[in-house]
Amino acid sequence: MTSAIFGTRIIAAPMAGGTSTPRFVESVHLAGGVGFLAAGYKTAAAMESDMREVRSAGAPFGMNLFVPDRSQLDPPAGVRRQLEDYRRSLETDARRYGVSLPALRLDDDDAWRDKIDALLADPVEFVSFTFGLPEPAEVQALKRAGSTLLATVTSAAEALLAVERGADILVVQHWSAGGHSGAFLAPAGPTDSPGPATTAELLTAVRTAVDVPLVAAGGIMDSAGVDAVLAAGATAAQLGTAFLRSDESGARQLHKDSLASRDFSGTRMTRAFTGRQARALVNAFVRDHGDAPEGYPAIHHLTAPIRAAAAAAGDPERLNLWAGTGWRQAAARPVPVIMAGLLAGSSLS
Repeated sequence: MTSAIFGTRIIAAPMAGGTSTPRFVESVHLAGGVGFLAAGYKTAAAMESDMREVRSAGAPFGMNLFVPDRSQLDPPAGVRRQLEDYRRSLETDARRYGVSLPALRLDDDDAWRDKIDALLADPVEFVSFTFGLPEPAEVQALKRAGSTLLATVTSAAEALLAVERGADILVVQHWSAGGHSGAFLAPAGPTDSPGPATTAELLTAVRTAVDVPLVAAGGIMDSAGVDAVLAAGATAAQLGTAFLRSDESGARQLHKDSLASRDFSGTRMTRAFTGRQARALVNAFVRDHGDAPEGYPAIHHLTAPIRAAAAAAGDPERLNLWAGTGWRQAAARPVPVIMAGLLAGSSLS
């Protein structure tokens, strides 16, 4: 039975930056799914507060952590110059809103050690990782604490490494997914070659390489999409964009409204906002900064004042409007209604 591991075939993706709130995760649980809290961009104390709130509601849940890329925290001189050049290119955007850009920051590991320690002291059922893999000792410690570990992968090569490291389950993320790509290996082919055309095809490729349960992510917006990945061998489907406009989502209203706006006609992978590839609606900021260098989370910190000012001004043209390729199907409805639609008519269980 496909839902044996999670008790459901629908997982609400962890959406960092305030979208995956405790209220949202609780609502997903009550509607028959499993939600993941997002620890990214939060302190360990804030992460623990979210955990306590969800637990008080009796909802099972998972926690997602961003794995720091140590090479990005201590880049060579040439990369630092690229980042300083990009900082200067942002001055026009900053002046538009009368904000100042921060100095280049290269020391942010997202409180990694504190968060691991917190999850060892107060384990959760599921812990997932994005942007890389934890160290072997961390994997073993979390497993001893009783957590099931999920690693986000975007290729068969990443899947092999994740299983070798000790991941119990893989979240197989297709390039059609909204927000950040979880890729942590350089692409084997040309950068303009996206790989398998569908999430189901990517899932099939990964299944030939590893023998662990797989969760499918990317471009899944309705019950037909759920059935397609279950038929391809997924244990469950993970959806993010489908829930972005929900009443319970913590996404900014400007973001929600933009997903329904005819002012935007497509999505694109971009490093403009954070220095990591992420899929967003194509707005002026994406068009203006198509040459943004790699540099996460340094660029995230550089653009933060611009994004905050754009949100305060109600200007969607310089806000990070994360969206998967199926964004037009995202509905402004309560989570239970969205969940009912995802589960309706499915012949798989």
